[in-house]
Amino acid sequence: MNDDVKSLMPGTDMTRRGFVSAAVLATGYALAVSPAAAGAISTPAEGLAAGAVMIPTPGGHPMPAYAAMPAGKGPFPTILVVQEIFGVHEHIRDVCRRLARLGYLAIAPELYFRQGDPAVLTDIPTILSTIVARVPDAQVLSDLDAAASWAAANGGDADRLGVTGFCWGGRAVWLYAAHNPKLKAAVAWYGKLVGTPSPETPKHPVDIAAGLYAPVLGLYGGADQGIPLDTVEKMKAAVKPARVKVEMVVYPDAPHAFHADYRPSYREAPAKDGWARALAWFKANGV
Repeated sequence: MNDDVKSLMPGTDMTRRGFVSAAVLATGYALAVSPAAAGAISTPAEGLAAGAVMIPTPGGHPMPAYAAMPAGKGPFPTILVVQEIFGVHEHIRDVCRRLARLGYLAIAPELYFRQGDPAVLTDIPTILSTIVARVPDAQVLSDLDAAASWAAANGGDADRLGVTGFCWGGRAVWLYAAHNPKLKAAVAWYGKLVGTPSPETPKHPVDIAAGLYAPVLGLYGGADQGIPLDTVEKMKAAVKPARVKVEMVVYPDAPHAFHADYRPSYREAPAKDGWARALAWFKANGV
């Protein structure tokens, strides 16, 4: 059993919240990015209700997820945490615990669970070709809705819903902000903005920019070789007709994945500044 869950079982209502064995989620960091850097942030679970959960989905297949929240009853403002390409590995779980320590119910659904487990693959190209390329956007948005519904029924406040995500998850954040009219705020970390349409990914953030329901903060690196600055400028132009506020922040010398403290790409100054901006964005927009 997940140590987070095991240590909190006495005196807590884990059955109601649906926490389950950690066998449904991989432990540690994904093999493709192991070992983690020595300075990787590790947030303790003491004082939190944290661990693996199973979420019902419309297709009838229970979806694994990691949830963390304060140990009290709530309701707590809720933030959906959308994974990188590596799935819900230790870094994403740690982000959930960081948010829980600030009073949030944070939940990270395993959005590839139908297509495969990226945590056991040893290289990024294989993850992209065999799993990520097969994940439809429509499935992702539906699964995020399911995670939001689970949270609302298990200690979360449905009226204070936010979403944040990294890399692949950053792109999904933009799409979700144009999908769920109940969403209050979104923070996208270096999510891809443009792309070629495909059956799985028919639209990209630049295509849905004018239809955003929630304010979006976009955090990008000026030295990101995978997201050229001209695409950030295209997004800035595309969101001008949007009914909500959009703010794009570019850290001039930061590479892709500058928030990923377990990887060589980590840059402390922009990561900390981006985190502070993200928290302020949620607070300012009712999450």
